[in-house]
Amino acid sequence: MTKGDDAVMRKKNKVRRKKLNKKESSSKVSARVAAVIAAKKRRKSGTRRQCQGMCFSLPTPDDPFNDRHGKMQFQTKETKKKKPLQTDKKAFVKGKSAVLKKGTNGDNNEKVNCLEQMNKKVINLKNEQSKSITSMDNLKQRSAINLGRTEIQLNGKCVANENSACPSNFLLLCLNSIENTLSNEGTYSVQDEKPLFVNSWGFEFWRCYSSGKDIFEASGSSSTTQQIAWMVSAAADNITRNEKEGFSFSSPFLLFLVPSQEKAAKVRLVCKPLKALGIHTVSLHPSAAIDHQINGLKSCEPEFIVSTPERLLELVSLKAIDISGVSMLVVDGLQSLDNGGSLGTVNFIRQSISGKPHTVVFSDCLNYASVPAVQNLLPGSVCRLSLIDSISSQSSCIIQSISVFASEEEKLSKGIQVLDHAYANHLSSQSLKVLYVVGNNSKFQKLVFSLNLKGYSISTSSNYIDSKANNSLDADNRIRPVISIIDEEQISSAELSEYEFVIIPDFVTSIANYVRILTSMARYTVRGVLHSFLTKDDAPHVGELIEILEKCGQAVPEALRDLHLTSPMVES
Repeated sequence: MTKGDDAVMRKKNKVRRKKLNKKESSSKVSARVAAVIAAKKRRKSGTRRQCQGMCFSLPTPDDPFNDRHGKMQFQTKETKKKKPLQTDKKAFVKGKSAVLKKGTNGDNNEKVNCLEQMNKKVINLKNEQSKSITSMDNLKQRSAINLGRTEIQLNGKCVANENSACPSNFLLLCLNSIENTLSNEGTYSVQDEKPLFVNSWGFEFWRCYSSGKDIFEASGSSSTTQQIAWMVSAAADNITRNEKEGFSFSSPFLLFLVPSQEKAAKVRLVCKPLKALGIHTVSLHPSAAIDHQINGLKSCEPEFIVSTPERLLELVSLKAIDISGVSMLVVDGLQSLDNGGSLGTVNFIRQSISGKPHTVVFSDCLNYASVPAVQNLLPGSVCRLSLIDSISSQSSCIIQSISVFASEEEKLSKGIQVLDHAYANHLSSQSLKVLYVVGNNSKFQKLVFSLNLKGYSISTSSNYIDSKANNSLDADNRIRPVISIIDEEQISSAELSEYEFVIIPDFVTSIANYVRILTSMARYTVRGVLHSFLTKDDAPHVGELIEILEKCGQAVPEALRDLHLTSPMVES
């Protein structure tokens, strides 16, 4: 090895020793001291941190009051204006690309039209999104749901459903899947109809469904595509929620009873897109062979069953399907089922389901004949759902009893008689909410005396029932209900939704007050009764009263027609 090589090696070794010495010296310094040394080096080199500039900055001519604390006023670069689309670019319309080529004026016009269509679609989409957000905000404000926990029915058991104040993401996913599939098949048009997730009926349904009460759809029509989509999406969302909590389903979750095969096909078409999300639907109707349906039910475990009542009853009797654990029951087209003689079958199917399924009833004809069937299907507290403001819709399932008397004494005794009859036939006397609407005269005291004599307690407040009233016990140790009494002047401001039994011993002086009582009472039950007592003095109101009875599909008493014919208001 030459002398020159030795010198090079000594120099390299010297550099290595210096590096080692630096590492040993830095390891002896604490982390805090090392940070101070590093900050000093950065300060000397002119690379301060932003926080150090804030701490040690001084006023400058540009910032004399040190408002910016030494921060520099950064100037953003101006964005370049986007150049218009070239004629050789592609424009996408409805998922299909149309190449716009250079050339004639016709091509340029086509390009402009395509761009205008795209802009309109973007604006419409933004408007729909804003409407959906507004609808959901209104839903949160109007909803009287407990934000903590809500009980739902699952296989005859009550299961807590949390965070049900607004539709979940999975429910919106189901609606979007249904909408896209039906739009591609041409059976649903978003341009003609609103998107499913902004449907006003759907939000009202979700509010009622989340409350845990049975639902009575009082619009007077059978279910539409939008309504079916919301119901099946809510059921699918309920299934996924409870499966995440560890619950399993041995029976179908949803049973959808329809009056005909055509209606079953319509419901099946809406439910079909949910198969990709794990929800399987089976349609049962008489046109298919029963052996084929039995084999099909053995090979799968459907979550949804869409069926006519007669075919479902056959399969249940053959033990091909078990519906005892159904959690949600939808009865569609109640009047059509009545005309086909299937109401008895529907009642038997309802009795075959153990527990208390969440029931939804659509009555496609609002008349007195459908009231008993609705009452059998909805025995408990209900939530009325109707977006129609007609008298017949708002007063559905409320029986209007009109009686004509010759004297005031007969009216008073009749009022006590119908009250005793309602008290005797009601299952729970304490839950019976009774309201008397009286005139502002001396007969008020006579009525109060007669009710007290029969053992009823009186409350003169229309907004609440006095729970401290001293109720008397009858021979069966039943507590008589408290009777609320208001005068006619309080009708416009009174809260009538909880009263299912209303008596008007002296008919109201205005037919508008009668309509107000009829459309505001018994909002949480389908067993409302409105008794009205008339005399010859009430003849001027008989004509309008007959029209209301006919609109609601109720029979007009002969005594009322005779009073109308003998009224001096009727022209000879």
